[in-house]
Amino acid sequence: MVLCTLLMKADIPFEIAHVNFQLRGQESMEDESFVRNWADHHDRVFHLLNVDTKSYASEHHISTQMAAREIRYSWFEDVRTERKLAGIILAHHRDDQMETIFLNLIRGTGIEGIYGMAEHRGRLIRPILSFSRAEISGYAKENSIQWREDSSNEKTDYKRNHLRHISLPALYDLSPDAKENLFNSFSRLRDTGKAFGGLYERWQLEKIKVEDDLQILSSTEIKSLPGAVTLLYFWIRSYGFNSHQAQDAYQTCLRNESGKIFESPTHLLNIDREAMILAPRPLTFSEIEINQDDIELKLPECTFDLLKLEGKDELDKSRQNAMLDLERLTFPLTIRTWQEGDKFTPLGMKNTKKISDFLIDLKVPLLKKSSVKVLLSEGKIAWVIGLRISDWAKSTAATRKLLYLKKRA
Repeated sequence: MVLCTLLMKADIPFEIAHVNFQLRGQESMEDESFVRNWADHHDRVFHLLNVDTKSYASEHHISTQMAAREIRYSWFEDVRTERKLAGIILAHHRDDQMETIFLNLIRGTGIEGIYGMAEHRGRLIRPILSFSRAEISGYAKENSIQWREDSSNEKTDYKRNHLRHISLPALYDLSPDAKENLFNSFSRLRDTGKAFGGLYERWQLEKIKVEDDLQILSSTEIKSLPGAVTLLYFWIRSYGFNSHQAQDAYQTCLRNESGKIFESPTHLLNIDREAMILAPRPLTFSEIEINQDDIELKLPECTFDLLKLEGKDELDKSRQNAMLDLERLTFPLTIRTWQEGDKFTPLGMKNTKKISDFLIDLKVPLLKKSSVKVLLSEGKIAWVIGLRISDWAKSTAATRKLLYLKKRA
């Protein structure tokens, strides 16, 4: 109610959105009536959502508090979008901020949990976050602003309420300036975190090498680095990994346990011989065929144009592409993922080699091996795609026609 009054005094146009969570019976109905009457009296557009919060919490297997949070923020954004409004203004204050920070600490958090709530993040705006509840209550009394108290705020069976009424007051009683000092300390830590964020971005650009869909971090770069686990976590967290996996991956790297793989829902992190390698989970690939008249080959990773050329054309020696003696091939050609036991004769060699050994020789990362594919003619490997053609399928002086598989840019 203080926030609404301040917005009116500042002549900032706004609408009011109220959620009746149906948690306190008649008291909830009286809250709704109070806000609706205030909006009508001050000629403000009023939006109302009535919701069975307990049922929502049960259906989604979450706490009542979390359910209420999800419901209101989702609905606020729906109203904002529908009404084409600039933002969502919230009345959180400094005491709310302290409770949020300590809740994050209790749950287990990194430096970002100490940030608490932002005064402005995306469409969310908290203009009175720097004021204490006592200051806001004092202003309300001085200006005869009416409000209603939520009786459930007095209960101590919720963690936030326990912090509010028991734990934090006991902490503040340690010294007259304890509360102010804590708030200032967290503010300084927040600035420290922002500084770290900028340094991390620079480190990421300098130290993490990107090759196609692989991200590679040298083990040497991470082993002796102060704060290595935090840097590692900041790197992999956006790919679904948690802080415990970052710690375990770092320890695995220190122990030189090559070959271990950590998994997230979307990515894999491999501790390789000399590096940590991050890659998307490989896509499931089913065998496909190339027919005589096909003009392109579509793979999950890329697309190849299929061109028929005269044998006298200049050879493309890039291993990303392949020029094969067309008259030595029998259609349909087959594309599949390589299998244990597969052998071929690499270009320029006389003896066959297991593909598993060939990939080791090329130091193909473990995460990349599983997605390597081969092109076969009558069951005989003509090309390990993107790596090496087979010697029997190469162009020679006698070659009259070429099949040119050219990777599309």
